[in-house]
Amino acid sequence: MTDETEAVREVVNLVTEETDSWAEVLNRLRRAKGQLAAVITMIEAERDRRDVVTQLAAASHALDRAGFKIVAGGIHQCLTEGQQGHNPALSEAELEKLLLTLA
Repeated sequence: MTDETEAVREVVNLVTEETDSWAEVLNRLRRAKGQLAAVITMIEAERDRRDVVTQLAAASHALDRAGFKIVAGGIHQCLTEGQQGHNPALSEAELEKLLLTLA
């Protein structure tokens, strides 16, 4: 296998990983969207507050997980780019700031 072929495979793998990562984020956000719609419906129907808060907590958790997945993807991208000798898209400080934004 030539160096050029190996380089192309690495790029394809990175694009596939990035696409999978964004697909997971979108799935989590769609789940949160559905849960939030359920919260609104429950409030409009004057459902029990415990049930509403439980559903709201699930939506909040889904949003948190989506945010962490985005940051994890950024960390993975920076590590991969660093190993390949490229400058990472985000600095360590920028990644830390993103992570702390979610905390």
